Amino acid sequence: MPVPVLHRGQSVKNAYRADFVIEGELLVEVKSIEALTRLHTSQVLTYLKLLQLRQGLLMNFNVRLLKNGLRRVLL
Repeated sequence: MPVPVLHRGQSVKNAYRADFVIEGELLVEVKSIEALTRLHTSQVLTYLKLLQLRQGLLMNFNVRLLKNGLRRVLL
């Protein structure tokens, strides 16, 4: 889903793309990386602010157990 960005009153198209937005309430960002870092959490927080959402879920599929790759992010 494209995330709208306004910079100095102008819209920047395709600046960011969120993986999933569920029911207009929950942002889901999917990764397949060695480990989640603060940078990934910051990315989700940015998307939440731009989309005016309150909760996000960061999912890393590159783990043995999926529950170890989940991180809830609240704005």
